[in-house]
Amino acid sequence: MSFRTAILFDLDGTLVDTERDNVESVVLALHQWHIELDAVERHFVVGHSWNEIYTMLVRNHGLQVSMDEVIARAVQEKRQLLAHKGYQPLPGARDAVKRLGRRAELAVVSGASRVEVQEAVAGLGMLGNFRVLLGAEDYSKGKPDPEPYLTAMRLLAVLPAACIVVEDAEPGILAGRAAGAHVVAVRAANYLGYDQSAADVVLDTLDGLTDELCDRLLVQTESIAAG
Repeated sequence: MSFRTAILFDLDGTLVDTERDNVESVVLALHQWHIELDAVERHFVVGHSWNEIYTMLVRNHGLQVSMDEVIARAVQEKRQLLAHKGYQPLPGARDAVKRLGRRAELAVVSGASRVEVQEAVAGLGMLGNFRVLLGAEDYSKGKPDPEPYLTAMRLLAVLPAACIVVEDAEPGILAGRAAGAHVVAVRAANYLGYDQSAADVVLDTLDGLTDELCDRLLVQTESIAAG
């Protein structure tokens, strides 16, 4: 294509099968401060950034330690959880990233911390595939606010209409739409049954994120650029 395009991937539950591990690592970390998360709070952890998770913990439980302290503890717990099984790519992830990187700029836009993003992408062997890796410390408002995706677009110097956002959870889908991107949702790791109907397209796995689909989603952008 003659115009600059980008594909912006969520990480957990989209590229890597870690949604359950993320929740469990937060639950285990909070035991240090004698906090137990109920079912609603555990659900909230999926799809939201550390910024929103930390705000929820302060509001609901009066947590008095810093977000950095909570993240550091959760990172330790996650490392233990993943020590044996490692980071498992979701179906089609490796091929999609390799193939689509030949046609577009790629970024990871995650609600996890920077260190979690770095370790997960490295664990997948994909560090060389992405121009930008964003974690919760890189923006002030997490998904469903559009700021995370708008930040990635700014860093890549790409217009919103020339971007495809790939997500699994409703907050990320809404963030992508609010940022002005085309949005693809993937069912493979949506174990909580998040509503994905706001996406332009819903796929079973990343195997369905074909070049033909990307062309179809971006055809309007190509027409605008040509004009």
